[in-house]
Amino acid sequence: MKEMSASGNSMLSGQQPQKHYGITSSISLAFPREIDHLYTHKLTEAMKPFGVFEDEDELNHRLAVLGKLNAFVKEWIAEISETKSLPPSVLSSVGGKIFTFGSYRLGVHTKGADIDALCVAPRHVERTDFFQSFFEKLKQHEEIKDLRAVEDAFVPVIKFKFDGIEIDLLFARLALPSIPDNLDLRGDSLLRNLDIRCIRSLNGCRVTDEILHLVPNKENFRLTLRAIKLWAKRRGIYSNMLGFLGGVSWAMLVARTCQLYPNAVAATLVHKFFLVFSKWEWPNPVLLKQPEESNLNLPVWDPRVNPSDRYHLMPIITPAYPQQNSTYNVSTSTRTIMNEEFKHGLTVTDEILQGKAEWSKLFEPPNFFQKYKHYIVLTASALTEENHLEWIGLVESKIRVLVGNLERNEYITLAHVNPQSFPGNKESGRENEFVSMWFIGIIFKKLDNAESVNIDLTYDIQLFTDTVYRQASNVNMLKEGMTIEATHVKRKQLHQYLPAELVHRKKKSLGDVNRSSNGGVSKRCSLDGSQLDSSRDTDTGTPFSSPTPVSKPCMPASTPDNSISPPKPPVPLFVDSCLAPEVSPPKAEQGMSIPVIGFMSAVSPAAKPTTPPAGSTIPTVVGRSVIPRISSPSPSPPDLPNGYNGTAAKRPHSPSLEEPPKRLKDTEQLLLSDDSAFKEPYLPPSNGREQGDTIAAEDLTGTKPMPIPTIDTSRTQRLPSKELPDASSPVPTSNLRVIKNSIRLTLNR
Repeated sequence: MKEMSASGNSMLSGQQPQKHYGITSSISLAFPREIDHLYTHKLTEAMKPFGVFEDEDELNHRLAVLGKLNAFVKEWIAEISETKSLPPSVLSSVGGKIFTFGSYRLGVHTKGADIDALCVAPRHVERTDFFQSFFEKLKQHEEIKDLRAVEDAFVPVIKFKFDGIEIDLLFARLALPSIPDNLDLRGDSLLRNLDIRCIRSLNGCRVTDEILHLVPNKENFRLTLRAIKLWAKRRGIYSNMLGFLGGVSWAMLVARTCQLYPNAVAATLVHKFFLVFSKWEWPNPVLLKQPEESNLNLPVWDPRVNPSDRYHLMPIITPAYPQQNSTYNVSTSTRTIMNEEFKHGLTVTDEILQGKAEWSKLFEPPNFFQKYKHYIVLTASALTEENHLEWIGLVESKIRVLVGNLERNEYITLAHVNPQSFPGNKESGRENEFVSMWFIGIIFKKLDNAESVNIDLTYDIQLFTDTVYRQASNVNMLKEGMTIEATHVKRKQLHQYLPAELVHRKKKSLGDVNRSSNGGVSKRCSLDGSQLDSSRDTDTGTPFSSPTPVSKPCMPASTPDNSISPPKPPVPLFVDSCLAPEVSPPKAEQGMSIPVIGFMSAVSPAAKPTTPPAGSTIPTVVGRSVIPRISSPSPSPPDLPNGYNGTAAKRPHSPSLEEPPKRLKDTEQLLLSDDSAFKEPYLPPSNGREQGDTIAAEDLTGTKPMPIPTIDTSRTQRLPSKELPDASSPVPTSNLRVIKNSIRLTLNR
């Protein structure tokens, strides 16, 4: 490792030069002052009401449960080894071990949070043994409840409760005759000759261990990460599934901040976190260390080699081989929202460190329902509670597809999904149904030359519903009563869907805090039986391939925009709505020369749509039982950007069968000839005299690396999952009732 430069004044008080962390030198080596410790104490006290700290008894209970599980695994591996006729001399040393990863391994888990764990076995133990004999052995254990296996998931897992603690247990077998207790998973050579499922399973542990290895002070890192995770959840930007960031991504951003300010305490690091990332020039990647090649031939994030990697919007690269971008779900809208939140956090922490505000202000939630004038209400319903949990898990996992479709509409500037779902309104005639709702805030483009414009969102939403119905059909989930509906409403109509105190409140009461912030959010079953929770650490650094077909599906219902009655059954929707400025729209920032085409991984000709061209006032067929027609799939190349302005390529209008989405120009000429892909905005060292220093925008870019454009076409290049159907699969042709209707509105200048 290189030592710090002389300009950093690293030899303070006669100390030796410090270790160099990260791929650049530190910004400041200043040690904390007494007041910094005082602010850190106040930060800790401000977080306690939110349930982010476990008491000693709870922590000891977790350790005891993990100890029992580890002994249980060793016992099972010894038994299975005996059935495979291993010599007695070997049986005593075959070993086996439980490793933890995620928030528990990082030391930032909250009260009631689950534990992510990995069972590591020697080479003679097969994956089928884990899902058969070990699963049966778990069944016999009296302390284990709610046992279920998800063998065909992207990362296969067994889920259960052990003495009241939820555990997600993965499996990996190494090419070793035995597993010693002192095994270190960080070595790349362990990955040799492993199948892809074992590599994916190991990835979580390897990334977590590498992060802890790369931070200067683990305790300062942990307290800072607790604060940032709480802030992100409270501000509604903690969800890898919905296109924001998950737990591992937030951990890597905090780790990078710790590298840049290695001697700072948590209060200072929280402030510096907002300072650094409010000025970060995305899409320059965040790297905790220089990527290394291990010659194992595994796919890694490298925009010099993979054209698709050049169009990722907010790359945060995992430090363990094979390096991956943990934020591949981020869209233009979600990046814009997070950038605004970084700036808001900087303003608030400035006030706090100046004594003008308390830490509690940082954790105040935004009033999402006062922020926008237009909303799309997405409703998922089912006839039974079991079907509903399964259905909403699938719908929620695909909402980012809808956001991507809306972003590509030429009249939409921003689509902001609220990660929190809400129960359906019982007054809407759905007493016998289980209903969940999500709300998407919309900013429409300001009109310049026209008095009014007709906007048709039917096609955008049909693409989304088609994706959901197709996948549900392919995994045999689709059942009678499972529906999706989308409705456009104005802010003044939200009271029809939500309690008045929620729509009009300015601050969230402390009584609501624990439910939304301490990991106790109710979990939902996904299509594979796994739990889905938008506040959980769902990203392990391995891409998750999501199909995005383009055939026409069912279409949800909507209500007249000026109506004051509860939502009604499907009717044609024509909305007169005045367009007014709401929040600032996305701006092209310095260094952000990236076009985005989201989620259009493969385009197949669709069944003939009932949607007329945009601007037409003829409604589509409404409220009829429609069996979608199937067309033979004929994928065309993925859409590519037609400009590099940092915004999504826009569709001029809703395409029809006669006007298919056009193939845009290829961008292969963007191949980079140097190593600029792995340069981040250079952060120059300071003299370490002051913790309250500021960073000018030009300081963050130093050597001005070439911006790295990115695109989501990488989804077509990722390894397939048996859990997911191919994007060219036909729309389901069951006799279930499928609703089609149009969603249109007229914007007046």
